[in-house]
Amino acid sequence: MGLGSRRQMEEVIKSGRVSINQKPATIGDRVEQGDEIRVDGRLIKYKSEREKRRRVLAYYKPEGEICSANDPEGRTTVFERLPKLTHDRWVMVGRLDINSTGLLLFTNDGELAHRLMHPSNEIEREYAVRILGELTPEMMRNLTDGVMLEDGLAKFEDIKQGGGEGVNKWYHVKLKEGRNREVRRLIESQGLKVSRLLRTRYGSVDLPKELRTGRFIELDRKDIHRLIELVGLRAREEMGVHGKAKEKKERFQKKPMKARHVRNNQKSGPSTGPKSGPRSGGPASKGRSSGKDSGSRGGRR
Repeated sequence: MGLGSRRQMEEVIKSGRVSINQKPATIGDRVEQGDEIRVDGRLIKYKSEREKRRRVLAYYKPEGEICSANDPEGRTTVFERLPKLTHDRWVMVGRLDINSTGLLLFTNDGELAHRLMHPSNEIEREYAVRILGELTPEMMRNLTDGVMLEDGLAKFEDIKQGGGEGVNKWYHVKLKEGRNREVRRLIESQGLKVSRLLRTRYGSVDLPKELRTGRFIELDRKDIHRLIELVGLRAREEMGVHGKAKEKKERFQKKPMKARHVRNNQKSGPSTGPKSGPRSGGPASKGRSSGKDSGSRGGRR
């Protein structure tokens, strides 16, 4: 209901501050629609998960933002850009490190987020990677056959060249899990270094062409339906944007807003500056390019 994190609310329950039908609640109690839930005596209005409108946001993360709800160092977090929810919360689907950019999904459906991230569902992610150096055919075979990292065997499902000039070469890679810094560690296992990393797809959702860095767009029912089919969830009566929100999305698609940059108060990680979008000679070989604006890109890949 957006009152706090799971861990925080467990402590609130243990301390006796939550009641169900005027009786003290304990961890593991189950409730049904119509039960009276109070926190510190205040009546909580709620809906069952099945009755809530299922929502999904696609967000274009810039470099320098932290994939966390709060950062003790005061750096910008991805949650600061999102619309506020009442009696609900956004759950992040996967992560990107501070130096990576691209598609992040957020949803108010915790089960959908869990299934999209769980390794057993093998949801495919795609990245555009700029490498300092060049992957040889032997290196590509190593990376698709599997490389033993410190946390186990890892591999790319596919690698394709993406162009580039000089010492920097672009590649498009796919993988079916989301371990910490996995793309970077796989490339580094071949003695090379990643200089840019952009996630372009998560499951059935491509990074929308109208998005600029620091901006989000809400998915419609059709897009969400494709996502839930990947993980075997049932559709809900209400899913995606509708009404005025749908009209706003359509206006946004016709006239995208300018990129938003990370404020310069983070203690580590680069500022986005004018470098936050892939440039010509990089992933543009597959249809993406950037104009003068840092987050602008060309058509879909």
